[in-house]
Amino acid sequence: MLLHLVDGTYELFRAYFGRPPRSNPHGHPVGAVHGLLDSMISLLRESGVTHVAVAFDTVIESFRNELFDGYKTGEGIEPDLWAQFPIAEEGLRALGLTVWSMVDFEADDAMATAALRWVDDVDQIMICSPDKDMTQAVIADRVVTYDRMRQVLLDEDGVRGKFGVAPDSIPDYLALVGDTADGVPGVPSWGAKSASAVLAEYHRLDRIPLDENEWTIKVRGAGRLAENLRTHLADAKLYRTLTTLRRDVPIEESLEDLEWQGVPRTTFEAFCEKHGFDTIRDRVPRWA
Repeated sequence: MLLHLVDGTYELFRAYFGRPPRSNPHGHPVGAVHGLLDSMISLLRESGVTHVAVAFDTVIESFRNELFDGYKTGEGIEPDLWAQFPIAEEGLRALGLTVWSMVDFEADDAMATAALRWVDDVDQIMICSPDKDMTQAVIADRVVTYDRMRQVLLDEDGVRGKFGVAPDSIPDYLALVGDTADGVPGVPSWGAKSASAVLAEYHRLDRIPLDENEWTIKVRGAGRLAENLRTHLADAKLYRTLTTLRRDVPIEESLEDLEWQGVPRTTFEAFCEKHGFDTIRDRVPRWA
């Protein structure tokens, strides 16, 4: 049995920028919602897809914004896209899917929590997200990430091959190199090659000697790297807190609740009628 955990925020953004704009009969923009539902229906039509949950950054901000002023916010999101967030969640629920609407936490936290909770109860958990911070949730080949657009799957060996470190070192890696998508600046001079080389040796941020003369590996610019780490150590530890996914999101559903039972006909047809989604309605793979 497979469990699919979908990053609904990413899917909505991808649909907004990758699909043509459209409006519903009331003049409200719904192009991203249409693309999102089309994508989810395609997933549900795939063989072996039985248990699915979709996580959303309902308000974008989270507890991390209280820890660091520079962390990502909803500022700059196109108004036409922002207006489609509640419609997207409504549409997914009408499709019969479990939706986790994150306010204090982020969608990534919900997926990481679910992956840890049910890793021993299913054959494989597929986290449908291309975000590199999600790779810290990978466990062997039991929990993997999957970029649906590029069809790239990363298990633990894949994470090591791409980043040069194990999944549980990803927060330390991102703390050093930064994550522009989330507003995490990283430590000056530390790049992907230096971070992966040093963390492959020392595994965690706290274990890296602050004196480069104590390093047991040779890294170009070691003196500058060590100096910047000494100077910015407190910042680096804060960045690691920001990039570490929480595994304690209060998810109420059981695994059985995530089994997709088909599309509730009355609810979904009413949703499609309201927004002019005739072609989407005709693609439904199974009615409840």
